[in-house]
Amino acid sequence: MTSTQYDYKLLRACGEDVMISANVEIKRPHLVSIGSHVAIDSGFYCTTQMEIGDYIHIAPYVTVIGGAGGLFRMGHFTSIAAGARIVCATDEYLGEGFVGPTIPAKYRDKVTVAPVIFEYFASAATNVVILPGVTLAEGSVVGACSIVSRNTLPWTIYAGVPAKPIRERRRDKMIAMAYELGYLKAS
Repeated sequence: MTSTQYDYKLLRACGEDVMISANVEIKRPHLVSIGSHVAIDSGFYCTTQMEIGDYIHIAPYVTVIGGAGGLFRMGHFTSIAAGARIVCATDEYLGEGFVGPTIPAKYRDKVTVAPVIFEYFASAATNVVILPGVTLAEGSVVGACSIVSRNTLPWTIYAGVPAKPIRERRRDKMIAMAYELGYLKAS
């Protein structure tokens, strides 16, 4: 009989109430820490270091790439919808060398490696692509099929290619609920 969940003992750290589908591939589980109340759905693929907070959902077929030097961090109350791509490292394709992880360093093109960060309450919708070095600011959301190459502003909704701000997002209710759950200090 096949297990329906991932082997949590492989991870650097894992909180309570965590459900990781057996059909995920985490290439470097010793570099992955997961908080509590987390669900990671089928088809998730990760090659980087990863730090996941509490109350997180990663939907099916999300990809996080960047190798051992890459870092992906999700703060509390964040989410990623199906098919999103998080790129923490990428070849630059400048023609100064070959591209790909199997090429010896001496012969490789320039590689950009930079963390991708989701601050508290940030989310990415279906099929979003986020490039190296981007921080989704607190409460920001990126709409479906957008490409994000720059940091976002707090509590702002973005969409498009490239992603641009389209409107502000409500903050007060989400902050109040997080406070009730004990995640924020009283103002």
